[in-house]
Amino acid sequence: MKSSERSPAGRRPSSGAPKQGKGKKKKKRGKVWLWLFFVALLGVVCAVVGYLLVILNGERILSTNLDKLNDMEQASRIVDSSGTELSKLYVTGGNREYVMIKDIPEEVQQAFVATEDKRFYEHSGVDLWGIGRALVKDIIARSAVEGASTITQQVAKNIFLNSDKTLFRKGTEASIALALENHKSKDEILELYLNRIYFGKGQWGIKTAAKYYFDVDDLSKLKLWQIATLAGIPKAPNVYNPVNNPDKSLERRGVVLALMEDQGLITEAEKQAALAVEYVKPASATTSSDYTTYIDYVVEEAQEVTGLEEEKLLTGGYTIVTTINTAAQKAMEKEFADDSNFEESKDETQIQGAMVIMDQHDGSLIAMVGGRDYQQKGWNRVTKGRQPGSSFKPIVSYGPAIESGDYFPWSELRDDKICYNNGKYCPTDSNSKKYIGAVTMADAIKESRNQPAVWLLNEIGVKTGVNFAAKLGIELGSEDRNLAIALGGLTNGVSPLQMATAYSAFASGGALPKAHSIAKITNSSGETVYEFKAKPEQVMKETTAYYVTDILKGVVSGGTGTKAKISGRTVAGKTGTTQLGIEGVSSSGNRDVWFVGFTPEWTAAVWMGYDKTDQTHYVQKSSGQAAALFSKIMSAGLKNVKKQSFPTPSSLQEEEQPTAPDAVTGLIGEYNSQDVSVELTWTSAGEGLTYKVYRKDDTGAGDFALLAEAAETSFTDLAILPDVTYTYYVTAYDAKEKQESEPSPQVKVTVTTELESSPPPEESPPPSEEPSEQPSEAPSESPGTGTNPGEGGNGGQPGGSEAPSESPPPSSSPSSGPSVPAGAGENGNANGGANGGANGGTNGAPNNGGVVDVPAAP
Repeated sequence: MKSSERSPAGRRPSSGAPKQGKGKKKKKRGKVWLWLFFVALLGVVCAVVGYLLVILNGERILSTNLDKLNDMEQASRIVDSSGTELSKLYVTGGNREYVMIKDIPEEVQQAFVATEDKRFYEHSGVDLWGIGRALVKDIIARSAVEGASTITQQVAKNIFLNSDKTLFRKGTEASIALALENHKSKDEILELYLNRIYFGKGQWGIKTAAKYYFDVDDLSKLKLWQIATLAGIPKAPNVYNPVNNPDKSLERRGVVLALMEDQGLITEAEKQAALAVEYVKPASATTSSDYTTYIDYVVEEAQEVTGLEEEKLLTGGYTIVTTINTAAQKAMEKEFADDSNFEESKDETQIQGAMVIMDQHDGSLIAMVGGRDYQQKGWNRVTKGRQPGSSFKPIVSYGPAIESGDYFPWSELRDDKICYNNGKYCPTDSNSKKYIGAVTMADAIKESRNQPAVWLLNEIGVKTGVNFAAKLGIELGSEDRNLAIALGGLTNGVSPLQMATAYSAFASGGALPKAHSIAKITNSSGETVYEFKAKPEQVMKETTAYYVTDILKGVVSGGTGTKAKISGRTVAGKTGTTQLGIEGVSSSGNRDVWFVGFTPEWTAAVWMGYDKTDQTHYVQKSSGQAAALFSKIMSAGLKNVKKQSFPTPSSLQEEEQPTAPDAVTGLIGEYNSQDVSVELTWTSAGEGLTYKVYRKDDTGAGDFALLAEAAETSFTDLAILPDVTYTYYVTAYDAKEKQESEPSPQVKVTVTTELESSPPPEESPPPSEEPSEQPSEAPSESPGTGTNPGEGGNGGQPGGSEAPSESPPPSSSPSSGPSVPAGAGENGNANGGANGGANGGTNGAPNNGGVVDVPAAP
């Protein structure tokens, strides 16, 4: 034997000895295959058992509920608090009509199959490829996001199941689908599908949808673009129906047409032609019914609180108990249908409006109209944001100021020509009497003066105002951290519903309720599935709500909101207008007009304006028309409602209003020809008081203006002209309490022509001996010519062009003395001297603050 044939140990290998390693490997392989066999066998057994269970479960459900195949869903009902039915939901907007498969054109069938389930004629109820794709997407998203339902599964879901996207529900849905395929033909299943699918806008079934959206009663007359539009709706009925979203509908139509082309059902040319047609809403899609806005709002709220999809909610046999007051709702719909309540438009585009009424005690929504032409599922303007104008002042300025404890209705604010933000923001308003100086909060809001609201917000801080608004349910973004919010200058605006909710806190004594239209929902078995239980949250002091209510009552009793008065009812509220602000349009018109107000029973908000404001479409009248509509509707709605009273805080006596001084008596005025002056004297009204002297003349230059403040009980007026009759009155002023008395009786003094021909005698005191605040000689012209606040005229008498239009301005309440007329600057004297105030004139109009409030005509 050669050495190469020997083993390393020098021994010849034994060919007869067994190889132990190979034997072990074979043994292991045998065990593995045995285990794999049993695992496979177990898997097959489990699969068979599972499949049988699925089939048996589907057969069981189907056999138990066979009647549902021939039963149209049980309509849900909307009722009022007494149980009176307002609406059956499945018929709202159209009746369901069943159509046999033989009467449904083949092209219609093909479009739905191509879009919803292109393997419909190939699978047995469940599309395994579709399920696999859906599972992958669900795993990636970590939630059930992909439906993967076949047409048969959709029939199973719509008839037998709820719409929850869970694995258990999907499994049951598949089992029913398999059972359906065993008992129904493909045509029968497709017929069930096309007659039960939801098309949005309250429309179920292909026939009613075709009639509603296209006014086509005979399905054979549907055109390709219409068929594709209908086939695209079921994926998301509220998104893809052409009435709500024509752009989204067109986009979805393109998807359907592309699918049909890919599957060889239409040509490219047919697709392009069908895409080019523009949808025009027919009259059949604009029918309305009673309570339409309210019912739509109820359905949306019900979806939110139950989590049910719309079609299941509407056809599940639920009873929805609402908070509606049908008398108020009917009154609102009646007045919104009356064109005389709205100003006439220049063309077919009519001015719009919206209104909502709330019970402030619990947040119940009493009535609601979303527009003059509101149709089902339409544009509900009650929930859309608009600029609120001066109606926002109590929310962001007056309310938080009173809440701070530093301000009260009788507190004096400033109405001066002031610019903020380095001169970039100079608020003004349309009042004929601008910048009247000191003015009480009650008078400032009654006359809807803008500068005091801005001045006050500047004093308390924008953050304070924003935080207070947030407590009332109105969240303002970072872009609204500025003084313009005092006048309602908001980036996104607020809705009538938000305004009514915020004002309800003032009406209820400081408690903010949660707005709701549903009291309770029960299912078809009478079991309660939802019940409203939220309680109002106290968001401000009771005294704050009381004082805000008090000043808002003044707006209605004698301010800009007088047209909102209701006979026999106490009304508080605030008007609001927003400036037009269109470049190139010189007009006193507005974008929006508001009235937000309340009685002790209900709170309401009214808005009027155009959906799109432009050079032709804007509001030409003031907020008085909104106030008048409030009065009409609330008067009718409250007719049989028991009268209540506003809550009065128990702690109110701790913050009693200071008492105003007694009125001045014994006023005497005489013309002194030698001194060329008018000398006034009067009786003292008490210790620690000063006196304010008011004057007007008979030249027609204006009304009463503040002439001077005196520490003694006498005053000498040197700023006089010949042949002019002057009328004077005097008030007492308590600087500590910031209270002014009622006006004294008036006196008249006539300056004779002797002034022109008779020079002062030599013994007259020299000018240097006159009081320092008086001019050294009689003025040579009138009025003064100062240009900025705090700058007096050049020897002129008080400017008269901006004086008040009423005389005198006494108040019947101690809380508000006479209005301080224009021309009374904070630091100026009445004679327009070197240290004169704003009465020296205000040449140059200030920049507009963006929002104004025009007083309503009485």
